[in-house]
Amino acid sequence: MPTVNNALRLQLPDARASIAQLTEQAQRAVLMPMDPGGWSHSFRCAVAARIAVLHGEEGLAVQYRDLVTDSGDLDLAAPGSAARNAHERTILAFIDLMAMSPREVAAGDVDQLVEAGVKEADIVRLCELAAYLSYHCRVVAGLALMQEASA
Repeated sequence: MPTVNNALRLQLPDARASIAQLTEQAQRAVLMPMDPGGWSHSFRCAVAARIAVLHGEEGLAVQYRDLVTDSGDLDLAAPGSAARNAHERTILAFIDLMAMSPREVAAGDVDQLVEAGVKEADIVRLCELAAYLSYHCRVVAGLALMQEASA
């Protein structure tokens, strides 16, 4: 699983090294939870790759795409790819909005998920996934900037 641990540990003082450990724990909890609910691990990795692409982190997207185990989920990793059905189209639209414009998410967006048959707990799981991936992309981008500045 792609992690930021080594990069974080190299650039953070010892007092903040726990950030890397906590980031890795959050990653496991979001991408490979013991109880995945309505979202398989493969689906989660495909969505993670999708969010990484949306954030311009293609290298990270490739790492997540490599973890997709169900070939049917691979297309989900590409923003703009056609959803397999209306249910999936609703979910992907929500994921894209959460990943790129979380402040614009409104009650109506959540209502659409409910109308599409997504359980409340799975809506929370989608939000966690989008939030974590947005964070991960920002960390990777920040570390790249720090590396450029020190070069």
